[in-house]
Amino acid sequence: MLVVGYCFGIRSERRLCEEVHLNLAYRWFCRLGLEGDVPDHSTFSKNRHGRFRDSDLLRRLFEQVVRRCMDEGLVGGEGFAVDASLIEADASRQTCVPGAEGLPPDVTNRAVEEYLAVLDEAAFGAATPVTPKMLSPSDPASRWTGADGGLAYFAYCTNYLIDLDHAVIVDVEPSTAVRQAEVAAAKTMIERTRERFEIWPERLAADTGYGSAEMLAWLVHEQGIEPHIPVFDKSRRTDGTFSRADFSYDHDSDTYRCPGGSALTTRGTVGGDNEIRYRASKYDCTPCALKARCCPKEPARKVARSIHEGARDMARAIAKTDAYLTSRRQRKKVEMLFAHLKRILKLGRLRLRGPNGARDKFLLAATAQNLRKLAKLVAPPAAVPAT
Repeated sequence: MLVVGYCFGIRSERRLCEEVHLNLAYRWFCRLGLEGDVPDHSTFSKNRHGRFRDSDLLRRLFEQVVRRCMDEGLVGGEGFAVDASLIEADASRQTCVPGAEGLPPDVTNRAVEEYLAVLDEAAFGAATPVTPKMLSPSDPASRWTGADGGLAYFAYCTNYLIDLDHAVIVDVEPSTAVRQAEVAAAKTMIERTRERFEIWPERLAADTGYGSAEMLAWLVHEQGIEPHIPVFDKSRRTDGTFSRADFSYDHDSDTYRCPGGSALTTRGTVGGDNEIRYRASKYDCTPCALKARCCPKEPARKVARSIHEGARDMARAIAKTDAYLTSRRQRKKVEMLFAHLKRILKLGRLRLRGPNGARDKFLLAATAQNLRKLAKLVAPPAAVPAT
């Protein structure tokens, strides 16, 4: 019944019971027959908090649908795309408290217990050391965000990992609404997909939010995946002076060359930000004719290089290829899935609270989207004439 509700955008479980009671097609799908009793709406809640989560049933259902898509040839496994979308949480703006004050000591509910349980998880509490501006006593794991540009609200992120051939969702993971959590969720999905389905993608398409040096190095060196991702780079200067891109790097001598031809050397010390500093000589910079455009306020120029710069250079080189343009175009498929999720399946706001509630909702919604894709792309079996 829940699959029917998600496939046809029936959000209310009370209304779902009414629809199944009256609709013969729904009755046939749920194997209730003409005179079968429709379960009470409270049955969903009891099973959700009981055997569904104890047995991880919704995850197993989702993965079974993915395997069916693989059997039908809808999953190529060569190229993946990852992205996240904000889903409003079931938390009121009027009852929130300042994040610096923490939760009131008398607040106890299931959502608070789940919030405390995920404080050390990379996709939730451990994603960032920044204290949220506001906390919701009814759902403290949701994140106060104004990323949409309007009024701030509490939200979760649904993270999709899709195959680029037919936009089949191969994994889904909830996270709090910060970029670091979305990157952690992407790593979890890639590793889990490889473990559960033995799929080894050749390339991953994503937006700039996934283009940090650490993420690119993880993809290239640990996973062997080509990053079709724009590099997150803040080295470009806006004051008219030379940026880091104006300096050429020589791998053999491990030095930079400035536009004036002087060398910038390093002692190899790695800073706390995982960067190595290269410094020019004061005796080269002082008489240089380009000093006003290079380091007008410093005696000598310094250039920082990430310890993961090799992976960043690889991503920059891929960005100049035709394959990157294709991946950039195909990556829009995941945005279409999010639009379908919110407009057709009507999952713009959650009805369940806590990380487990968000996980249940996102798994069922992704299952429904894959089932609709399967029904659309796979031809039905031929009808067998009655004998």
